[in-house]
Amino acid sequence: MSITEQQVKTALASAVDPNTGKDFVSGRAVRNIRIDGADVAFDIELGYPAKTQIDAIRKQAIAAAKTIPGIGNISANVYSKIVAHAVQLGVKLLPGVKNIIAVASGKGGVGKSTTAVNLALALAQEGAQVGILDADIYGPSQPQMLGLAGQQPESHDGESMEPLEAYGLQAMSIGFMVDVETPMVWRGPMVAQALDQLLGQTNWHDLDYLIVDMPPGTGDIQLSLSQKVPVTGAVIVTTPQDIALIDARKGLKMFEKVNVPILGIVENMSIHICAQCGHEEHIFGSGGGERMGADYGVEFLGSLPLERAIREMADGGKPTVVGAPDSRSAEIYRAIARRVAVKIGEKAKDMSSKFPNIVVQNT
Repeated sequence: MSITEQQVKTALASAVDPNTGKDFVSGRAVRNIRIDGADVAFDIELGYPAKTQIDAIRKQAIAAAKTIPGIGNISANVYSKIVAHAVQLGVKLLPGVKNIIAVASGKGGVGKSTTAVNLALALAQEGAQVGILDADIYGPSQPQMLGLAGQQPESHDGESMEPLEAYGLQAMSIGFMVDVETPMVWRGPMVAQALDQLLGQTNWHDLDYLIVDMPPGTGDIQLSLSQKVPVTGAVIVTTPQDIALIDARKGLKMFEKVNVPILGIVENMSIHICAQCGHEEHIFGSGGGERMGADYGVEFLGSLPLERAIREMADGGKPTVVGAPDSRSAEIYRAIARRVAVKIGEKAKDMSSKFPNIVVQNT
């Protein structure tokens, strides 16, 4: 008896993608099944970057296919394909950028910028093309965190800028253009215009994801960004502290008002482990991020410890994901990044490029 395509699908339906929680068939990941006698070949297309996971997923798919009676050689090609997904109604996608992820908090001092840069680096480590925009005009920190302080972007045409690069990331920040000790004494409209220029006049090169490190707060600048920038989804960063959670909730509600999906909540500084004795203490309280997620029906993406090494590596221009890639904290960042990418992959695809432009002319 020859093997049928339905047998292959039935077998692969027993294998569950560890990142999506769905089997490969219902998750529409199985592609291009080929059968040659007893030999079977197929593709597994992942809608998220998973360089560190591909080998395990391939073995998992092959193991599932081996349950087919009489099967011969099995060839499984596992790869990632990142596409553009839908954004706010009426907002056009940015040239050279498929998906924009806003990383925000209602207040400063909760580790938002550290989270943003490590998530960007984690996505890059998983095989995606990633950029980061430092949207905090008043307090840009990405140049320091990426070891790019003192460098300036180039312009080949006098109108647009080339992003700087560090650890495989494309980066842009107002901090590349002003002295580190120069205060940005600008009113709201000037800041909004500067952000428009940083975003729109940077030659982003074929990015799967652009991480926007949002300024803290929920004022006019944040609202303008949320309305004008084609945001695929937002990640809210908080600490377990009640005061931080109050402001984080405001940030979440702001995105809801402008129809930007919340991809999830990250809790920083969740627990402190003493470097001397190993004693664990919840300095800022516990469970705040999870409670917030439950209150709003938003996924809790994970929590990170209050750890000196995270701060030291960010200050030293080599964030945790690249500074200590084998550490527990780096693995948490990678797990959060994969989950964010999966959440985006499950969103509706952007179909604007499929429709022709309609031009009305007088004849």
